[in-house]
Amino acid sequence: MTSVRRDLAPGLSLKTPKGKLINIKDLVGKVVLVNFWATWCPPCRKEMPSMQRLYDKMDKHKFTMLAVNMGEDEDLVFEFTFSLDTPLTFPLLLDHDGRVTRQWKVRGLPTTYIVDKQGYVVYRAIGGREWDDPNLVKIIETLISQ
Repeated sequence: MTSVRRDLAPGLSLKTPKGKLINIKDLVGKVVLVNFWATWCPPCRKEMPSMQRLYDKMDKHKFTMLAVNMGEDEDLVFEFTFSLDTPLTFPLLLDHDGRVTRQWKVRGLPTTYIVDKQGYVVYRAIGGREWDDPNLVKIIETLISQ
């Protein structure tokens, strides 16, 4: 994970497979992990359980994560989530037309951004991670405490 120039997070307003609209602007005050993924991406699939463990570990009043699916339909995303051993409880969002993915300048999958409480992108990770790794958890906890 690399530190990036502190730029305001691009827009992100997408629906979950169940139709709930989530806008990143409504999440100012929380640290937000934004992960871009697809069901056909093996590293994306592999990191999902560690993302869930991280999500379970963190205070939901201070942290959330958004998993933005790139271009797939809700049936395929539902099917994927049911195939996992661990249910995912963090929001999965659908970027059907790729607009949000382009705004965030995603070039490879998975790509993850960490947005601070003021709404600025402060870290980027390209490629899969074990998101509950103590070093990554410490980075997120430090951002939460600031």
